[in-house]
Amino acid sequence: MFWNRYRGKKVFVTGHTGFKGSWLSEWLIALGAEVTGFSDIVKPEPSLFRALRLESRIHHVIGDVRDFSAVAAAIRASEPDFVFHLAAQPIVRLSYLRPAETFHTNVLGTVHVLETIRALPRPPAAVFITSDKCYENREWVDSYREEDPMGGHDPYSASKGSAELAIHSWRRSFFQTPGAPRIASARAGNVIGGGDWSEYRILPDCIRALLQDKEIIVRSPEAIRPWQHVLEPLSGYLLLGATLANGASLPAHAYNFGPEIYSNRNVRAVVTEVLKHWPGKWKEEREPSAPHESYLLNLAIDKAVHYLKWRPVWSFERAIEATTNWYRCVEYRHADAGGYTRADVERYCADAQKLGVLWAQS
Repeated sequence: MFWNRYRGKKVFVTGHTGFKGSWLSEWLIALGAEVTGFSDIVKPEPSLFRALRLESRIHHVIGDVRDFSAVAAAIRASEPDFVFHLAAQPIVRLSYLRPAETFHTNVLGTVHVLETIRALPRPPAAVFITSDKCYENREWVDSYREEDPMGGHDPYSASKGSAELAIHSWRRSFFQTPGAPRIASARAGNVIGGGDWSEYRILPDCIRALLQDKEIIVRSPEAIRPWQHVLEPLSGYLLLGATLANGASLPAHAYNFGPEIYSNRNVRAVVTEVLKHWPGKWKEEREPSAPHESYLLNLAIDKAVHYLKWRPVWSFERAIEATTNWYRCVEYRHADAGGYTRADVERYCADAQKLGVLWAQS
């Protein structure tokens, strides 16, 4: 996988205790990488990080990305070949409650990582993960491309747009000379998968209700998002990092990693698909006083397809099935979380091989 680019290499991951960070760390271990994770305190149970027992399987460093000296010391000590920056305040609704913290974490945290790798004697390849919500969302049907303006109505979206501007500025100002670190940013769609227990997200809301035999509460059934399994963008991040490290003539800019256009579905379709695999009921409860969240958002993935030869592997239906089955097996039937997560990675990679996806070929 990925031409063995990660085998025996040192990989530094911020936000490794989160949902996506835990899946990425698990996959990197399978690829033979030596992983150092940097994150603040591990959230209480349930926690995918704890369920995968990652604390004993990687070099686990507790620290806050808002603390520049802590970030710099941890990255320097790890002497990384690759850096994946995922640490963030990732919830739109929480950004209304904690706007200053959201900007401090998402923007200055990104700047701290940029400044640290700029000073390293041996430049790593670095991938900065932001969000599809970084775009100035005009609620139109057209898909957003990497060259579209940054923006954001809510503090979370605005902070991710600001982080993208910082990455672009550092790239043009400091990373153009020969031998400088090669950096790129990655913007993913709405990610789903086993082990996500975040508040205000439809899949975790579904699972919490189903586990308690309660009705699923749906706030915005008609809101449309680009749904994709967590392994889809992670394959893009890993491919982007491997390609940057290879020194290929790749535009080291921003890349969208989203699903095929038919996977852009409304929340109603998501809940309906979940209930095919785990029977239950749902009801609509709109919140007239709820803070603004975008209604429509689509991503164009032409750039990743053209330059990286990347493509999605799992359909919308397969992504929902895999996600629901993870929770049903691990949380309801008490299967081993680590074993089931690794099996999901293996199933995804096998399907990628069958499709002839570039990164999955020997």
